[in-house]
Amino acid sequence: MRAELTAQKLWKDPIVTEIADAAPFYEAERYHQEYFAQNPGQPYCMVVVAPKVAKFRKHFIERLKRKT
Repeated sequence: MRAELTAQKLWKDPIVTEIADAAPFYEAERYHQEYFAQNPGQPYCMVVVAPKVAKFRKHFIERLKRKT
């Protein structure tokens, strides 16, 4: 894809983005799973995570699964 885009000369400078294989994925420890849901009162969750989750929910409300 990079070669294709470079050939089209859409930009004056070359594309320098590196395309590499995905790095290994390591699942977090059990106590980190669902941390925000289990600790909404933690300061970091309240100040940093909650506003991001609210913005995400507002933007993607129609795509979210409904709890049954």
